[in-house]
Amino acid sequence: MSKALELPFDPIDRAAQIWSSRFGPSLSMAAVTSIMRAQQILQGELDSLLRPYHLTFARYEALVLLTFSRRGALPLRVIGERLMVHPTSVTNIIDRLERQQMVIRRPNPSDGRGRLAEITQAGRDVVARATVDLMAAEFGLGGFEDGQLKEVFDLFRELRLTAGDFIPKSPKSPRSPKSPEPQEPPESQGPQEPQEPQEPPEPQKLPSSPGPLEPCSPGARAARSR
Repeated sequence: MSKALELPFDPIDRAAQIWSSRFGPSLSMAAVTSIMRAQQILQGELDSLLRPYHLTFARYEALVLLTFSRRGALPLRVIGERLMVHPTSVTNIIDRLERQQMVIRRPNPSDGRGRLAEITQAGRDVVARATVDLMAAEFGLGGFEDGQLKEVFDLFRELRLTAGDFIPKSPKSPRSPKSPEPQEPPESQGPQEPQEPQEPPEPQKLPSSPGPLEPCSPGARAARSR
């Protein structure tokens, strides 16, 4: 945990007041500065909780991500994408975990040139114990209500969305799995109904007709009726 500064004034608020008098509106500046300071405070708190396990929060995140995977192994590229960090940072994280025997590298069977990072049993044990401590401390945010935490998440989710971190899901897909009508075959009409149109028509059953046109002639039918 970082040492308390205990200043006699709020330095960010003071900076915002001076900013307003010299440059103009200061709300954005004050908000960003507060976020940066909050990140420092939380980073120090989390690293302090993880220090007994010889972990930083970045390495803890990587281990947790590996436990989330079905086989406990992921390509380094995927780890970087999910943790949203630079590939160089991923390499450094996995190097440290490998030296601590919490992760091993092995060939990627689906990519001859790639490598997988796989969590070891020692890594799983450390994650289980460290998570208990982090949950007990509520990740350094124990002084906030659930509703406040949800508001913080929603607020910064919009920032991440604007930055292109992810593509939001559409409210409802027009071709959802619950609408299988396009794949279904046409409804069956029964075993006998399709055969009825195939029966030969009545006029074609008169082989004794003297000519091909007489049975169909209205005048011939009239003469016979007399």
